[in-house]
Amino acid sequence: MSLQSQVEEAAEERSAFFICTDSDVSEDEDHHQLILQKANALASENCLKEAIDWFSVAMRYGPVRPEQLSTFVDCVVRNFRRKAAGPDTLSDHSRDAGDSSEDDMFDCPNCHSFIGEPVTIACGHSYCKRCLQRRLLSKCKLCNETVTGEEKVNVILCGLLDKWFPDELRTSKTLCEVDELCRKKRYQEAVSLATDVIQCDPETTVAVRLSRAEAYMALKQYRLALEDTEFCPGSSCSAEAVFRKAMVLHEMGQVDESLQVFLHCLSVDEDFPCAKRQVEKILCALLSPADENIKVGLRETTQNTSPLLRSKTLVADAQAQPQSPVQRQSQHQVRAASAHHHLDYQEKRSESLERPGLSRAHSLRMHGISCGEEGLKRVCSAPQLGDQDKGSLLKRKLSVSDTEPCVVDNGNSKHKKQGVEKGSKQQAAKAKPSRSVPVDLLEPNDLECSLCMRLFYEPVTTPCGHTFCKNCLERCLDHTPQCPLCKESLKEYLACRKYVVTTVLDMLIKRYLSQEYAERTKAHLEETKELSNLTKNVPIFVCTMAYPTVPCPLHVFEPRYRLMIRRCMDTGTRQFGMCINDPQKGFVDYGCMLTIRSVHFLPDGRSVVDTIGGKRFRVLSRGMKDGYSTADIEHLEDTRVEDRDELEKLQELHDAVYEQARVWFQNLKIRFHNQILQHFGPMPEREADIQATPNGPACCWWLLAVLPIDPLYQLSVLSMTSLKERLVKIQHILTYLQSIPNN
Repeated sequence: MSLQSQVEEAAEERSAFFICTDSDVSEDEDHHQLILQKANALASENCLKEAIDWFSVAMRYGPVRPEQLSTFVDCVVRNFRRKAAGPDTLSDHSRDAGDSSEDDMFDCPNCHSFIGEPVTIACGHSYCKRCLQRRLLSKCKLCNETVTGEEKVNVILCGLLDKWFPDELRTSKTLCEVDELCRKKRYQEAVSLATDVIQCDPETTVAVRLSRAEAYMALKQYRLALEDTEFCPGSSCSAEAVFRKAMVLHEMGQVDESLQVFLHCLSVDEDFPCAKRQVEKILCALLSPADENIKVGLRETTQNTSPLLRSKTLVADAQAQPQSPVQRQSQHQVRAASAHHHLDYQEKRSESLERPGLSRAHSLRMHGISCGEEGLKRVCSAPQLGDQDKGSLLKRKLSVSDTEPCVVDNGNSKHKKQGVEKGSKQQAAKAKPSRSVPVDLLEPNDLECSLCMRLFYEPVTTPCGHTFCKNCLERCLDHTPQCPLCKESLKEYLACRKYVVTTVLDMLIKRYLSQEYAERTKAHLEETKELSNLTKNVPIFVCTMAYPTVPCPLHVFEPRYRLMIRRCMDTGTRQFGMCINDPQKGFVDYGCMLTIRSVHFLPDGRSVVDTIGGKRFRVLSRGMKDGYSTADIEHLEDTRVEDRDELEKLQELHDAVYEQARVWFQNLKIRFHNQILQHFGPMPEREADIQATPNGPACCWWLLAVLPIDPLYQLSVLSMTSLKERLVKIQHILTYLQSIPNN
C-alpha cells in the first residue's frame, strides 16, 4: 500500500473515531512530518495543485502552523504573478528597487520618500526609521541582506539632515509621531495629527495617508481608510498602499477579497513580510479541517466578530471527513444554522458596501476589487459544495485562471487606469524635490571621525548609531567590546565582524568633499605602504621559536597583536616576524618570518591564527609602533657548496642524519609520537636536492622544532648559514637522546 493510501486511510479512521493510543500518536507525528515535507517539496517545485492536496491531507492529519506554509505561499505568489497580467503587474518600485544613484541618496530605498530619521543596517545601507519600525521589509532592497530592524538612528547622518533639510526632517518626525500614536491606540489623535500634516504639505503625504488609513481602520471608518490607501496609485509606495488596502478589506470581513489584494502586494514586493504572514494565516484557515475547535467556533459565530473565523467556519464545514450518521445529522444542523447566519452577514455586508445609485459590482470596484476577484470568496460561501469540488475550486482560484485574470484596479477601465497611473507618476516625479546639500552649510568638520579627528575614511556605523573610521573602530574593539562614545555593548557586532562602509556617508564625502577625500586617501595609502615593507619596520611578534616550513599556530588575545595581525592582513603581506624574548633587548637578534594561512576570529575578539615559517632574518635595529615591536631586518640564506666532493660528503651526512632521525622518531613512545604528529605533522620526505632552497632541507627544521632542547640552543642553530654545521649539531643531539635509556 502506498504512503498516500496509508495516510488517507489513517485520516479517515481518525476523523471517524477521534481516538488513538500512545504508540499511534508517535506514528501520526512521523507521518505528519513526512506529509509536510512532501507538500513543501511540491510547493518549491511550483506544483501548486499537488501541494494543495498534500497540505490539505497534512492539516487533516495534524495541526499546521501558519508559518509552516511559507514555501506554499511563495508558490501561490509565483503563480499569481505569472498568470495575473505578466510583467505589467510589477510596479516601477519593484523594478527600480535596486537602483541607487547620487541623486536619490537622501531617499529611503524601500519607500522612496525622504529618508528622514535614517537607520543604517548591517550591510551599510540606510533606511528611514518608519520602514524599519513598521517591518515593511525583511531584506535590504539593494543587496538582499537580511534586515533585523534592531539598529538605532544614525547620529551623524541625522544631524546632517537636520542641518541641511530641517523642514523635511520635521515632517518625517511628525510622521513617526503619528505611528507612535497608533501603536498606543490613540487613533483619534493620530488622525488629527496626520490631517494637519496633509493640510500643510499635500504634495508629500503618501506615507502620512497610509498611517492615517491604519488609524481610520482601527476606528472602523473603512471608507475613509480605503480612500487614503488609494490616494496615489502607482506610486513608489504602492506595495505598502496595497497591503494597507488588503488589511482594511480583511477587517471589513472580506477575507477572500483581501487575500487577492495581499497576493497582489506580494507580486509587487515578494519580500513584504507583513503581507506574507497574513496570506499564511488565511490559507491555513481555508485549508484546515473542521475539528473540535471549529465546532466550538461554529456555535459561537453569532458572538464572534473575527472575519477570519466567519470565513473559516464554512470552509471547515465543506472539508469535513466522512462521519457516522449521528455525527452527520448533528453537523447538518450546525451547517444549516451557519449557512443561514452567513447569508444574513453577506446581505449586511453588501448593504454596507453599496451606496445609493451604485451597483454591487461598481461598489466592489470602488474598493479596488475587480469582478474577477470574487471567485475566491465562493470557496468560503458555498457550503453545498463537497470536499472534492471545493478543493478543485480552491486550486483554480489560487492559481489564477487564464480566463479570469486578477487585476487590482481602482474602479476604472484599463485604458483610463493607465492614463491615471501615467499622470500620477508624472505628477509624482514632478513634485519630488531635487535635493542638494547647501554649499554654505557644508563643513568638513561635520564628517570627521571622533577618534582620529580626521575626515572619515571607510566610515562604518555601529548598531547603536555611532559612526567611526573602520580602522579606528577596530582598534577600539581590540581593547573593549563597547561603543567608544555611548559604551553600549557591541559583543554581537564584534562577533559578526561585518564592518561594512556606510554607503550614504561615503557617497557624501566623495561627492561634496572630493579634494579632502583625495588628501585623506593619499595619507592612508602612504601609511599602508609603510606597513607593507618586509625589511623596514617589520612587525615582530615576541613569543616563541619559529622555523622555516614548520607550522606555528598562534592564539592572539592582546590588543596590540590583534592590531598587528589585522594590519598584516589589510596590507596584503600576510607576514610578520617571530622572535623569542630577550630581557635586555626586548627580543633576540635572530628570528623567522611567519606567513598567515588563515585567521579564525572568536566572538570576543580573540583569534586563532594559522601560520607557517618562511625566511630567517637577523635584526639590524629595533623600534615600536602602536604598542607592538618592529625591526629593520636582513634575510638569511645558507651558503651554497659548489665543490662536488664537498657536496657529496654533505649529501652523505644529510642521509645519515635523516636515517638516524627516522629511527629515533619511530622508537618514541606512542604518546609523544602522536603529540608531535598532531602539532607539527609527519616528518618531511627526504629531498633530492638539499640546496634547492635558501633555508636548506625541511627535515632539519622539523627536527629542530620537535627535539626537546633549550630554545637558546635552537636559536643558535636557526642563525647558522652553514648546512653542514646545522646537520652536525642535530646529529649530536640525536646521538645524545638515543644514548638515554627509553623509560
